[in-house]
Amino acid sequence: MRVLVLSDIHANLEAFQAVLAVAGEVDALWCLGDVVGYGPNPNECVDLLFEQKEVRCLRGNHDAAAVGDLPPDSFNPEARSSMEWQREALDAASIEKLKTQDTRLELGEVTLVHASPRQPILEYLLDTQAAGDNFAYFESPFCFVGHTHIPVHFALNGERRQPSMRIPKPNHQITLEARSIINPGSVGQPRDRDPRAAFAIFDTAAHTWDYRRVSYDVAAVQAKMRAQGLPKRHIERIASGW
Repeated sequence: MRVLVLSDIHANLEAFQAVLAVAGEVDALWCLGDVVGYGPNPNECVDLLFEQKEVRCLRGNHDAAAVGDLPPDSFNPEARSSMEWQREALDAASIEKLKTQDTRLELGEVTLVHASPRQPILEYLLDTQAAGDNFAYFESPFCFVGHTHIPVHFALNGERRQPSMRIPKPNHQITLEARSIINPGSVGQPRDRDPRAAFAIFDTAAHTWDYRRVSYDVAAVQAKMRAQGLPKRHIERIASGW
């Protein structure tokens, strides 16, 4: 089965549309959370996501906050300001869709969480220490995570206490080792100094991970964010990827 794996769309419709346009025919779409937050098109991104074939979606921290299940004070002031706008902008249908998503899924040989298997909503897996601690919290061969907006692959081999850490090359395919934690990066707000939307194609039979990037009309998204009075920092960072 060919699966489109993506995370952290963050209400960036142009980035999401670009991903769908180049991903090609897939059998399923797995979204690792944060469909909303930061960007100017939360309802449109929710609608487009759930129009896709065989969608499974997790609830990220921004999704949870947008529907009132996470307190606003868990965000920094700029993110809180953006979240307040998101709450006002979301319609009832979008809220209902986000509310009903799980925080953890087990799909065949893969565990899906937004942040980490230990803390599915809030923990950041940014280094081998944090990743290594989390292997005890899932039993499947693979765990897919988002949240950091940074593509990375942690692999636990043999008797090593800490996993290896690898930054995948764009438009490059690898075969995943059993006991891997892997992050596809962010569709709508990358933070690895590459502003292109990030995603991956996972082959459930061959265990291949085809990591990709795609450009989109950043200026159009920035213009819509300015029109809505969204925070300047969030507007600027989608152009820099940082």
